[in-house]
Amino acid sequence: MNHQIAIDLYGDWVETVKQVFRGSGQPLPEDLTADQVALAYFLQTAVSQEEAMRQRDANELRLNELQRKLLDHFEAAVLPDIRSRTGYEGDVFEFRWVFGQGGEHIVEERSAYRIPLG
Repeated sequence: MNHQIAIDLYGDWVETVKQVFRGSGQPLPEDLTADQVALAYFLQTAVSQEEAMRQRDANELRLNELQRKLLDHFEAAVLPDIRSRTGYEGDVFEFRWVFGQGGEHIVEERSAYRIPLG
């Protein structure tokens, strides 16, 4: 089958971090790279810049690995589950990383299919 899939879990996470900083009254400069945004986030709780960098790298790796697994198993596992749980019959899928309703999730926007993480 020919499915159109949009997914950038790490990019979604970075955009969420920017929103959190804006909401806290401490917006980050608009010209920061994704790595700089992630580092700013982890510097909030890390004991050192080196630890924040390790946390940043581990988070990026984790989200990219989740994305790879979702794509690798899309036809065999994810698509049939979306179809059976939501009834969505389209061929366009928009996966997003979101935080809320009890933690991290991957949500497919068109079907409202939700994968809890953790």
